[in-house]
Amino acid sequence: QVHVVESGGGLVQPGGSLTLSCAASGFTLDNYAIGWFREAPGKEREGVACITSGDGSDGGTAYKDSVKGRFTISRDNAADTVYLHMSGLQPEDTDLYYCAARRQSGSICFLAWWRYDVWGRGTQVTVSS
Repeated sequence: QVHVVESGGGLVQPGGSLTLSCAASGFTLDNYAIGWFREAPGKEREGVACITSGDGSDGGTAYKDSVKGRFTISRDNAADTVYLHMSGLQPEDTDLYYCAARRQSGSICFLAWWRYDVWGRGTQVTVSS
């Protein structure tokens, strides 16, 4: 069965950092673009960051404006894992975070959640003092 598994969420104080992991299960990540998304109860799921397929060395990433300079997405294909390093976390970053995979090639990736078809169950990030 093909899916992804998120981990690394937790409770952190404002200004703190967390690194989320997205591990592939049942497939290899090399040919997949990966996106990170977040969703709060009653709100629409939004794209946070994405990275193109391949080894990521072509710089194919994209970020939601509000996380630029604070979040960094990276991938380790040997480990079939994509990471989201989050720093300068604020209470408004509190959400359930999901990663998703989309089989594609090319130098761009998408922050639109409907373009992805392999999803995990999410990991909760709570920013609070």
